[in-house]
Amino acid sequence: MATLAANTPEAAADAAPDAVVVRFAGDSGDGMQLTGGQFTLSTALAGNDLATFPDFPAEIRAPQGTLFGVSAFQINFGSREINTAGDAPDVLVAMNPAALKVNLPSLKPGGLVIIDTGEFSKRNLDKAKYDVSPLDDGSLAKWDVLAFDISALTIEAVKPYGLGNKDALRSKNMWTLGLALWMFDRPRGPIEDWLKAKFKSKPDIADANIAALNAGHAYGETAELSGPLKQLHIQPVESAPGLYRTITGAEAISLGLVAGAQLAELPLFFGGYPITPASAILHHLARLKEFGVTTFQAEDEIAAICAAIGASYAGQLGVTSSSGPGIALKTEAMGLAIMTELPLVIVNSQRGGPSTGLPTKTEQSDLYQAVYGRNGDAPMPVVSCSSPGDAFECAIEACRIAVKYMTPVMLLTDGYIANAAEPWMVPDPASYTPFPAKFLAEKNAGDTLLPYKRDTKGARPWIKPGTPGLMHRIGGIEKQVDTGHIDYAPDNHQAMTDARVNKVMGVDVPDQEVSLGDTSGKLVVVGWGSTFGPIRRAVDNSRRKGLDVSHVHVRHIWPLPKNLGALLHSYDNVLVPEMNTGQFKTVLRDQFLVDATPLTKTSGQPFAIAELEAAIGKYFDNVEGNEGGEVAVNDTQLPSPEAEI
Repeated sequence: MATLAANTPEAAADAAPDAVVVRFAGDSGDGMQLTGGQFTLSTALAGNDLATFPDFPAEIRAPQGTLFGVSAFQINFGSREINTAGDAPDVLVAMNPAALKVNLPSLKPGGLVIIDTGEFSKRNLDKAKYDVSPLDDGSLAKWDVLAFDISALTIEAVKPYGLGNKDALRSKNMWTLGLALWMFDRPRGPIEDWLKAKFKSKPDIADANIAALNAGHAYGETAELSGPLKQLHIQPVESAPGLYRTITGAEAISLGLVAGAQLAELPLFFGGYPITPASAILHHLARLKEFGVTTFQAEDEIAAICAAIGASYAGQLGVTSSSGPGIALKTEAMGLAIMTELPLVIVNSQRGGPSTGLPTKTEQSDLYQAVYGRNGDAPMPVVSCSSPGDAFECAIEACRIAVKYMTPVMLLTDGYIANAAEPWMVPDPASYTPFPAKFLAEKNAGDTLLPYKRDTKGARPWIKPGTPGLMHRIGGIEKQVDTGHIDYAPDNHQAMTDARVNKVMGVDVPDQEVSLGDTSGKLVVVGWGSTFGPIRRAVDNSRRKGLDVSHVHVRHIWPLPKNLGALLHSYDNVLVPEMNTGQFKTVLRDQFLVDATPLTKTSGQPFAIAELEAAIGKYFDNVEGNEGGEVAVNDTQLPSPEAEI
């Protein structure tokens, strides 16, 4: 591959691209996620900026070698700022025919594909629906191909450790990782240390894996290879000084929830039930008990949220987490938390739906559910993460709003953010302003307790059960103003409904800023959630071409920033890319009468930069007078920016 070819260190420095995209793909039992994760570690240690995208099969264990059992891990790394996991890979490592067939269409023309020929048996070719081996029919001609028997080389490398072929082949991913480390001039030391720690009780397994790792590295060093395989060194990115680590969205949310509880000076209670991709939050929080964290794996989603509500009633910060189907089950209890006006954080790691849908694929289709999806008038603040690192800040913000305004808050993330990783500069804890929770310790109306008497923010007092003299009712039936007694009176219900709505709509949301570009102009691309990276890169690329386009990214989904309507009206046209059928576009039209154009995608994959650049480019083609009154994106016909909506 021309972009990866360099014969001397000097030529390598001159020819080296500023970013490379590599995808590892194989059967779900081939350890591709492990390989990708360790390559990510080595890349971070090398000082490159990076973003990753693990792509899991939906089946827990699909039949080996089948198309629907392919697991992939993509990493984009470079010497410049990296915002996404990349569009088309420069390098594809395909461990079997199914992995090749599923992922080859994504590979750049002229890209490098590394193939394990040891897996290209007649049986595996049949499983991958190949009539003829692609190694023999010329179908790989437009790519550089490096095909050799990785399986046999792995077996040979670990032979001294007495492993049978089946056990030996489990080290194949380490052989592949060793080759990748050589290709991109990465040290093996950190991976060797990790293997020794992981298999501390099984040193023979650790040694076998290290042998495979070294063998793959040595193959790149010593084999007389011509053509595509050259070593490439990517320079470190310029970064602000500080302590860095790689972090996934699930890890960032977990740490942010703990930080939020610490800033509120509260113990943290997490009630959860396993569901993809939200389960990782429970796993991470279970390791943080020393920070006053209690984790509870409930028997179902309803029990999980009800336990969290109970913890908040008892004076802790209750948190629960799920994905779309589980959030649906929690809906009634969310209404209970809204009616009782207790602080609660609900993390929704969105995935493809409806129902079971695409459990391991990403989507943004729970926005309506988050903003509107409860019985009765049940308003709830909604905050959305834009990247793994941003998830830490958003988790703290969700805790702050919940405690300050005595309300449940939904924190939206998605499968892409939850599983993706990026470098993160560990923040200074002293830079965060504490928001300590305040509990009512004595009656607040002379000799009378008024448990629903509101402060200037509209929040009712938080009363720990068992506080002497402060016994009060709490539950899901409508409360009387101030007293909290049961009250069905029409005027009272109107007053309490208004009070709950006004409290949420009065949350102190910061004014919306422009992420990139100008505060007015011809076109603004408005995003939320994980679309941040591809939108930012597409807008930046378009602005470098001289196009008058800006990027606005919204964190506070509900209530929306008060200046957002005026800001959007300062642009001639508004384009809203979403991984759904246009939900945020509807919210913007509803709240601000903004004539926004949707740009939708529901394939289970994140937006590609090229897709967004094409949409921006077609808009400017239209406004410059070219014919064609529609913009086609992702096989969906959308009105042009000039069309009547």
